[in-house]
Amino acid sequence: MRDVDAESAEHSRTSTGRTSTGRTGTSRTGTPPRGAVARLAAPAAVLAAVAGAFAYVGSVDPYEPGHYPVCPLLQFTGVYCPGCGGLRSAHAFVHGDLPAALHANAPAVLGYLAFAVLWTVWVIRAARGRPVRVDLGPVHLWTLGTLMLVFTVVRNLPFGGWLLP
Repeated sequence: MRDVDAESAEHSRTSTGRTSTGRTGTSRTGTPPRGAVARLAAPAAVLAAVAGAFAYVGSVDPYEPGHYPVCPLLQFTGVYCPGCGGLRSAHAFVHGDLPAALHANAPAVLGYLAFAVLWTVWVIRAARGRPVRVDLGPVHLWTLGTLMLVFTVVRNLPFGGWLLP
């Protein structure tokens, strides 16, 4: 009778996550420890999605009509938005034509490069088991918004024709 009580007490300790021997390979919370492979799953999934999107845009030419929808702002107002030319930029970027990519949409190319840098930092920190923090304060966000607004206004003015896609 005493052995059954000891087994019951041991079972209640292990089910609450308080194992002293660590026989089950679980952490104190009862969940399996996260290995490097598990920590890299999210960055790998994001990279696969982005690579898939770039592969699609690289294979389907945005210069041929009918493959992609028209920008609604451009269609209804004739004003180029900051994203106009982004698909053409991505298509040229995939094909290694950096001057054409910059001509189609320079901020998009900067965005591709920023993504590459941030993704690399994410992978390195995840592999080391450290959290990733991107702290963009109000100054950064206002600066980015102002730059995009200036880009949009300049590309729609007569002297900004060199920024048109």
